[in-house]
Amino acid sequence: MLQYTQKRVNGIQDLERKLNEMGYRVGTRMLELLVWREKNAKREIRVLGVLYFIHSIVWKALFGKQADSLEKSTENEDEYMISDNDPILTRYISVPKELSQLNCNAFAAGIVEAVLDGCQFPARVTAHSVPIDGFPQRTTILIKLEKEVLQREELLK
Repeated sequence: MLQYTQKRVNGIQDLERKLNEMGYRVGTRMLELLVWREKNAKREIRVLGVLYFIHSIVWKALFGKQADSLEKSTENEDEYMISDNDPILTRYISVPKELSQLNCNAFAAGIVEAVLDGCQFPARVTAHSVPIDGFPQRTTILIKLEKEVLQREELLK
């Protein structure tokens, strides 16, 4: 998939955008499948509920384990982060030196964005490499929610 996409783009940002689009398509189908499979299916109406659904159920269905952390940004009210210390997507991908800035987890960011959109929580989702000691492949999925979501959340309090 990466090789196919790489031959049809001009730069790293374009490649990450294409990976994000492919992930979005997977995410819409994944949400539909998981909601259909879920025995106690209920529609999440709170931000934390839908983020926990992504952090645990969606991540486990896709990657075989829960994400390592779900955090709220201390600087911005509308930002949340899902971190994975050892993302399986990048474990077997070797990136050439000229593409060293490429983050293949843009695909996972597209999946998360699709699930949020499908649950009526529009957001802009990006993937960032944040290596730490012991976890050189650590990736953080940054979720920036739209203002309408925060306004709806305030009304529910």
